[in-house]
Amino acid sequence: MVDSSQAGIEQHPTIMTLEEVAKYLRVHKSTVYRMAREGSIPSSKVANQWRFRKARIDEWLMERENEGAIDC
Repeated sequence: MVDSSQAGIEQHPTIMTLEEVAKYLRVHKSTVYRMAREGSIPSSKVANQWRFRKARIDEWLMERENEGAIDC
């Protein structure tokens, strides 16, 4: 049986789209797009589309939390 707190986490794929990251971070997709363009969030372009590794996003979040603030 899956713990309900983990159920939301497991529905996100290993490689996420811009829209999926925005939903995951609960910010507008234009915010994620700007951050990707500026290089302030770990991302890559594949076939001219932004892609994000969930593990790197999680690491980035933890680093930002340890610094005391998350700037969007």
